[in-house]
Amino acid sequence: MRLLLATICLLLFCLIAPAQTKTSPATPTSVSRPKLVVGIVIDQMRWDYLYRYYDRYAADGGFKRLLNQGFSCENTLIPYVPTITACGHTCIYTGSVPAIHGIIGNGWYDPQRKRSVYCTEDSSVTTVGAAAGAPGAMSPRNMFVTTIGDELKLATNFRSKVIGVAVKDRGGILPAGHSADAAYWYDSRNGNWITSTYYMNELPKWVQDFNARKLVDKYYAMGWNTLYPINTYLQSTADEKPYEGKPLGADQKGFPYDLTKFTNTNYGAVCSTPYGNSMTIEMAKEALVNEKLGADNFTDLLAVSFSSPDYIGHAFGPNSVEQEDDYLRLDKELGGFFNFLDAKVGKGQYLVFLSADHAVAHVPGFMKEHKLPGGSAPAGRWLQELGKILSAKFGNGKLIIGNYNHQLYLDHNLIDSLKLDEAAIKKTIVQYLGRQPEIARVFALDKLMEEPLTAKQRDMVANGYNQRLSGDIEVMLQSNYMEGGATGTTHSAWNPYDSHIPLLFYGWRVPAGKTNRETYMTDIAPTLAAMLRIQMPSGNVGAVIPEVVK
Repeated sequence: MRLLLATICLLLFCLIAPAQTKTSPATPTSVSRPKLVVGIVIDQMRWDYLYRYYDRYAADGGFKRLLNQGFSCENTLIPYVPTITACGHTCIYTGSVPAIHGIIGNGWYDPQRKRSVYCTEDSSVTTVGAAAGAPGAMSPRNMFVTTIGDELKLATNFRSKVIGVAVKDRGGILPAGHSADAAYWYDSRNGNWITSTYYMNELPKWVQDFNARKLVDKYYAMGWNTLYPINTYLQSTADEKPYEGKPLGADQKGFPYDLTKFTNTNYGAVCSTPYGNSMTIEMAKEALVNEKLGADNFTDLLAVSFSSPDYIGHAFGPNSVEQEDDYLRLDKELGGFFNFLDAKVGKGQYLVFLSADHAVAHVPGFMKEHKLPGGSAPAGRWLQELGKILSAKFGNGKLIIGNYNHQLYLDHNLIDSLKLDEAAIKKTIVQYLGRQPEIARVFALDKLMEEPLTAKQRDMVANGYNQRLSGDIEVMLQSNYMEGGATGTTHSAWNPYDSHIPLLFYGWRVPAGKTNRETYMTDIAPTLAAMLRIQMPSGNVGAVIPEVVK
């Protein structure tokens, strides 16, 4: 009997063993990663643009491809204020917030340096690719933490390449990170793409050749008319409105725009047209081909930011024909870019994410026209009146030294030298501003945790507050109120119109689908880190989006 049982067991083992061998997965010999990561940040894109113009987006365009073949995080929010360009680009690539990474605005008042500071200014470097001057004296040194690109470089012992491209210096520099191989931005003085000695001492030959093509003059010769008949732009208000700005000249009141007058005279005007996006795409393509991105066994990163939607949006607003046309054209540009990536890198071999650094409010004049809340806040008048009040009460009207990013900065050295009561000064300012109808909340930032705010508002202010760099008093305007004149619009507030942004992943191992779960801008970097199997950036506070990496 025992012999029979032994024989049966032996036969079963012989039958099972080959099956186990055949179905056992092979042990991976290397970490699987895409050949290339392409980060796309659209400067000033509201989430609702994905659907506002959906019916007009091309079937082979970028947005429908992202929405229908990629993964969309429909409820992605910015978790801090101010919702401003430099902060947004930095947060996306660091997974951090201004309280930690130190980029608290496009500019701010630095109490240590006792002057205004631009986010990427660096006096230790000089311009490369043009005559010396401020547009090239830039670097990421004001950013306190690493980016996902820095971590990718560390993970591959600096064999990966990382390059940033954007019309705006801050849109190219901050996403690329500290250890980037290069960042390039546009010099509106001469129509060239430039960099700084932080990265190199001379422009590569391919950039010199690209500049020699002077694409901007080609765009100017084309002019700017609507892509489709103007009477089909049903998602926009009338073409000419008194509350729209005129960045292309006071004499040009609507479509078609004559751009020929800017040839050889004004290279910055292109930024306020969709051709700024076209120029950026062409520069990104040249970078990919000439730097051989995605061409070897080490994952590379190309960070591309489209700045023109911000220029157009500020001037004309989100309900303008100009912005609708801009997005319809950008959709086609992105579709062509993805086709280019398919051909050069390989379909399914690259990973793309698309998001925005911030959204935008409707133009106050447009809101009033439709009986909706909104208006302009007379910040200049407030400061003048505060100067008189402080002079009368404390003997000096110059105790406020700056007004940046909805924060007032006090001159602490002057207050100390005059032996004044700082708490009393703050109380006086808060009381005056609290009576202004355009202001929803005003409080001293050292009293933030005592202020009766909603949890979301408090968290967003705290995440934007950097102890070394931020101001003393926070001013929160009423919904859709903003500092500025009678035309155009802006962004920077906590409200959803400024903080609700798109977030889509596409390509390498990305499942098709969407989630309406609340996610955050800061979740992008750790999600990329999880997919690439590398360390998250040093200041990361975001979380992995599991639906994308499953």
